[in-house]
Amino acid sequence: MGFNWDSLDTWTVVIAGLSAVAAALPGCFLVLRRMSMMGDAISHAILPGIAMGFLLTHTRITVVMFIGAACAGLLTAAFTQCVSKYGKVDRGAAMGIVFTTLFAIGLILIRQSAQHVELDPACVLYGALEYSVIDTWQIGGSEIPRAVVSIGSVMCINIILIIFLYKELAVSSFDPALADTLGISSGLMHYVLMIMVAVTTVAAFEALGSIIVIAMLIVPPATALLLTRRLSFMLILSAGIGMLSAFLGHLGAVAMPPVLGFQPTVSSGMMAVAAGVLFVCAWFFSPSQGLLIRLGENRRQLSSLSGGGS
Repeated sequence: MGFNWDSLDTWTVVIAGLSAVAAALPGCFLVLRRMSMMGDAISHAILPGIAMGFLLTHTRITVVMFIGAACAGLLTAAFTQCVSKYGKVDRGAAMGIVFTTLFAIGLILIRQSAQHVELDPACVLYGALEYSVIDTWQIGGSEIPRAVVSIGSVMCINIILIIFLYKELAVSSFDPALADTLGISSGLMHYVLMIMVAVTTVAAFEALGSIIVIAMLIVPPATALLLTRRLSFMLILSAGIGMLSAFLGHLGAVAMPPVLGFQPTVSSGMMAVAAGVLFVCAWFFSPSQGLLIRLGENRRQLSSLSGGGS
């Protein structure tokens, strides 16, 4: 019952790791802004933009998908702001109204476009990581999975944007009023971040699916936040946690079920499980904010109070 690691497994982990890093980097700013559910909203609401691109071109042209996703992401952020401001509902309810409506429209459009394009709505939700490995391009005499090129390009763009807009994104995330005072448009940074999330989601959705992309947007940054309070370290840690989740997820998907007498399962789903396990470990064992540390501090405080009372 041994497990033989081959090149397909390596490419699977590479695609999953690139997707996780690409999602975790903008996800850090979503977590800091307490807008994690906006990532959920955008990852669902980009479906109409993707579907319109399919309907207009009858093919899966990457540029058209990115443009449609970016437009849908901007519309989601704008509609959420309008519903929250003028509809007299809180931001969470506004996000729920907008993303469920757009998501439903997207599924309907995808069902229609499936008549013209090889497109499975289940793939949009859950991804097809294992099949992404065999969809290759010939580059420099080698066969490279198409997802590696597209997701890797988006990851590099996210890194470049964060490097050049680090101060602006950081200040507007921690204190939007201070950012406006310093001449930094917090509104512009908000929409830049929304476009980053939308484009990252559409780059990764074919491999991971929108549901797993949500996990990679939120869980690695939340885990990193338990381990550090410095933004630069948080970005690096979240990327590392995302890559580790990809490796452990694929390993767990193909190696663990046979040991238990089951068939190998979906790697993308196990990625989310691995990310959740890493979050629980950080929650328990974080040296500064871990549950065990806080329980120990509370016990010492109770001991000192009881000792002082006696």
